[in-house]
Order: sequence, then C-alpha cells, then structure tokens
Amino acid sequence: MGRFIEGCDRREQLFLPPCVDDYVAEDSTVRIVDVFVDELDLATLGFADAAATGRPGYHPSTLLKLYIYGYLNQVQSSRRLEREAGRNVELMWLTGRLAPDFKTIADFRRDHGPAIQAACRRFVLLCRQLGLIAGGTVAVDGSRFRAVNARDRNFTPVTIRRRMEQVDASIQRYLGMLDTADRQEGEAATLRTTRLTERLGELRRQMRELEAMERAVEASPDRQISLTDPDARAMASAGTGTGLVGYNLQAAVDTNSHIVVAHEVLNLGHDRTSLANMGLQARAATGATALTVLADRGYFSGPEVLACEAAGITAICPKPLTSGAKADGRWGKQDFVYQPETDTYRCPAGETMTRRFSRLEHGMTLYGYATPACRYRCAVKANCTAGIERRIKRWDHEAVIEAMQARLDRMQGAMRVRRRTVEHVFGTIKDWMGRSHLKTRTLNNVATEVSLHVLAYNIKRAIALVGVPGLIEAIRR
Repeated sequence: MGRFIEGCDRREQLFLPPCVDDYVAEDSTVRIVDVFVDELDLATLGFADAAATGRPGYHPSTLLKLYIYGYLNQVQSSRRLEREAGRNVELMWLTGRLAPDFKTIADFRRDHGPAIQAACRRFVLLCRQLGLIAGGTVAVDGSRFRAVNARDRNFTPVTIRRRMEQVDASIQRYLGMLDTADRQEGEAATLRTTRLTERLGELRRQMRELEAMERAVEASPDRQISLTDPDARAMASAGTGTGLVGYNLQAAVDTNSHIVVAHEVLNLGHDRTSLANMGLQARAATGATALTVLADRGYFSGPEVLACEAAGITAICPKPLTSGAKADGRWGKQDFVYQPETDTYRCPAGETMTRRFSRLEHGMTLYGYATPACRYRCAVKANCTAGIERRIKRWDHEAVIEAMQARLDRMQGAMRVRRRTVEHVFGTIKDWMGRSHLKTRTLNNVATEVSLHVLAYNIKRAIALVGVPGLIEAIRR
C-alpha cells in the first residue's frame, strides 16, 4: 500500500535502558506518590507493623502507594490493580516490581481504613503548609453515590406496600386467566393450567416473603433494610430525578484553591444536620480562626445555623421558601416586618401584631404574634389569611437567621461561588469512577474508598497549582 509509519520488528534485539528509573519521567505523577508515602509516619497514622512470626507480608507503604497510584489513574478495583502491578512500568518502579495478589490488596484497604483516611488528612495539612489553602471561605455540599445495592434489594414501608400491590394485582390477573383455562378442554388447556398454577404459587411465595420483610422493616430502627449492603440507604437524587440506594458524601472545599479540606460519608438522605459539623471540620483542617461557610438551601436548619454562630463560624445559607400562604397567593411571613425595639410585627396593612403565646416544637421555642384587627377592621384580610386571624411564629433565636439573611443579601454572588467551587468536585470524582457504583460495602469501607478518591483529587489539584517538581520539593522539605 502507500507510505505509512512502520513499527519495528518484534524479533529485533533492542538496547533498553539499564534501570527501571529511566522509564519514569522526572515530572511523572508517580514520583509524587512515592515521595509522599515515604515521608509519612505510617506507625503514627495507624498502619500495622510487621508480624513477629509467620511469613513476612508486604510493607504498608507498598500497598498504600499501589492504591494511591490506582485512584490517580482511575484503577480502583483490587483485581485490576493486581494486573497493573505485573505489567505497568510505573507501578514496577513504584513497588520495586512487587505484585501482590488481589486478596492482599483488598484486605489492606479493608483493614486499614482509619489509617488511610488519616493519610488523606495529612495531605490536606501539607497543602495548608504550602499556603495553597487560604482558609477564609469554604463551600459545603453533599452528593449521593450509588452503593453496591440494587433498588430491588432495598426495602422501606413505601416500597414494600407498592410491591405487595403489584404482586396482588398479578395474582388477581392469573386467577382470571386460570378460570378461563379451566373452561377449556384439551392437552393445551391442561398445560396452560399447570403453568398458571405454578406461577400463582410463585406469586404467593413472593407475597409471604414481602409480609415477612414488612415486619422486619417495622422492627428496624430507621424502618429501612438493604440486603446487599446493610448500611446503604434509599435517597432522593436531584440530578436524575429518581431515587438511588447509596451514601451521602459531604465535602467542604476551599473557594480559593478548590482543594477538599474536609469530607465525611453519611447514610442520611438529607443535609440538614451537617452544616455545623462540616464547618467545624473545615476550620480544624484549615486552621482559620474566622471561617465563612457557603451552603445551599438543603442545609438550612435553625439549630445548625445557631451552632455555627456559637462556634464562631459564619454561615451563609438561603432559607427555603416554603410558605403555604405565599403558594396560595397570599402574603408570606417575609411581608411582615419585625420591630425588635417593641418585640412586635407590623403587618402589610399597617397594624401591630403583639406576642400572644409560646410553644415548644421540635425542640425549638416559638412565639406567636397576632392582632385583633384581623377580626374587626382589616380591609385586606383576604390577601392575608383564610382563617379568623393571621398568626406569625417566631423562633426565639430568629435574630441569628435574620443576620445570616442580611449577610447573604450583601453577598450577591455567594451561591454562584458555592456552585462553581464544590459541585464540579463531585462530578470529577464520579467521572473517575466511570459513573458507576462504589466498589466496597458498609459505611466504614465506603468512607475509606471515598478518602482515596478525595486524596487523588487533592493531589491532582495541587499538581495543577504548583506543578510536580514544586510539590515534590515541598513534600521533602
């Protein structure tokens, strides 16, 4: 054929470099992995020492390097890591041509979860010492990750009731088909009747299993059971519009460097109780005395904002607009002006609403405000309430929420900063996972797996900021 670039002869003898180190470029990411792990005090982090008896095992640094390299290169499976250790030149250089079997690799991740998570925190401290983490503002968000548990293997009262209705409808349909077959004659009718009877027996067995599962779910503390991964929970997924069975990854990301300074894996389907916790973790990681935390509406909770205020953390989180009156076209609470000097509200009609009662709801003390003008002389009552009088409830720490709203009003671009800071982190990690599910089961193991993902993300981010030579020099220094 025509002119093409031709390769060398496979039988041709070559003069290869004399050592494996010549195959690894000076600016290769694998050199950062090697230097970082070698500089760690593995015993202090919690990695096990060598056994006194029996056959010698692999050094923890070898397996930790193997995992970090794998997650940096989107190789998270222990079986794939086993294959790569035997054919990847960079891994041969990194591990000294050691090739552990997949069981040894998997057991290391399972048995050293807290130590691996500590290594991830150690890299955040390194970034802080390098000055990469400004520490003034962090963005907090949560994302759902699919677990090794199909939705059909997760049971809640709602899903059990729906499946029982489906099975019951199928039983009724098969009973009707069986009645029709009984009125027919011949060998085909007999075979059809036998097949329908077997199917009915199978459906009745499924119904008995669902009834037994219903009792087990009612006895469960959170009324939910997952069969494959017992810690996985059903969660709503805003991105797909459907639910998934998985875990909730909470992350706090520095708005300047986009480095993940703190993270935590939960099996809760909401973020309402995580604001103060993530703020405290982020402040400890960054070492900042004054920290601002940006979060979306899903994090809004009065007690959480109050806890941030008490800890000296400035929270900025929009309040959800859930007013039923506003949805019906009437005035909402935001249309009523609180007057702190007299502890009263001024309604849109100009009337003064005074405090009438107090009550305890969900551990929060709420005060009720109303005015007698609603009953007698209000000309715009139809715009305000459909009842006898309009009542406004106020939390006894409402001033904290109002101060936070005032801060948000002054920071017009706060939510845009939050979105561009933290949301791409989850998208990047999920892309590295191949948009697939997690590889491990149970909360502790998933937390370890996620820490490896976060460590790999932070290493790549640090490389983008200072380069491979700069990061290697900083680690050694």
